[in-house]
Amino acid sequence: MYLVCGEALFDVFLESGDDPRTLRLDAHAGGSPFNVAVGIARLGEKAALLTGVSTDMLGNRLAEILQAESVSTDYLVRSGRRTTLSLVSLDAAGHPEYAFYGLGSADCNVSRKDLPAIGPEIVGLHFGSYSLVVEPVADAFAALAASARGRFISVDPNVRPTVEPDLDIWRMRVAEYARLAHVMKISAEDLAFLYPGVQTDTKAAEWLAAGVGLVVVTDGGNDVAAWTRAGASVRLKPPAGTVVDTVGAGDSFQSALLARLAKFGDPKTVVSSLEFDRLCQLLNYALKAAAITVSRRGADLPRRHELPQ
Repeated sequence: MYLVCGEALFDVFLESGDDPRTLRLDAHAGGSPFNVAVGIARLGEKAALLTGVSTDMLGNRLAEILQAESVSTDYLVRSGRRTTLSLVSLDAAGHPEYAFYGLGSADCNVSRKDLPAIGPEIVGLHFGSYSLVVEPVADAFAALAASARGRFISVDPNVRPTVEPDLDIWRMRVAEYARLAHVMKISAEDLAFLYPGVQTDTKAAEWLAAGVGLVVVTDGGNDVAAWTRAGASVRLKPPAGTVVDTVGAGDSFQSALLARLAKFGDPKTVVSSLEFDRLCQLLNYALKAAAITVSRRGADLPRRHELPQ
């Protein structure tokens, strides 16, 4: 079972009405780690979510959705703090812009003392998004990752400067996780944002030298690039298709990547010896999952029957 660590919230899409003084609100459960956990479960692998979830009406709804999606709720940290809301507006190409309302929220306020004991059923942990940098949850998760060296670890920074604008904090946390991670997946946009002027392959080589087994860089509709510590590298073009919006595309890619790794065997062992053919299989599967997600509204990740095995 994978334990996905990070936020759970509601994405609230803004739509203009006929009256310019009004907005229609269309809310979807989300947050990058929430989406990844759901995506893994939809693809037939076991997943649990470690996050703070409110006991308010929205938090209860998040817990119900997780249960309905067969994501384990055993690692939820429940509290009376409010649920984070993320307002989302889309440009003409379907690319999202976010505004977060999470000050004092349940997912941001998980501390070290709140962390549950990690059971033997957990073979791997995934970390990502603003829970990497917002205190106190950032310190709690960093401590958890450091204590889980015997388990597989994957990371997707999924940078959200509207939540934490100090890029030095993001860079510090990413470097910290790069010393622990077996898989680092990042978008080209985030890479350029964090490390302007640094070539993609240069940063990948740096992370591989730090001990990462697989580095993957996605770039929207452009080629995805990947490098392994075993010496394999590849660039693959995403499949063509309709794009409704890109919300959840990276999360879909990440969940499919993790689910497929589990199909190959123990993720930690597989990543340590990942060769070209299997790397291509892994990335193609993840690309097809992301293509399905962008063809639908919001972070509606695919199920196992929608993807060729």
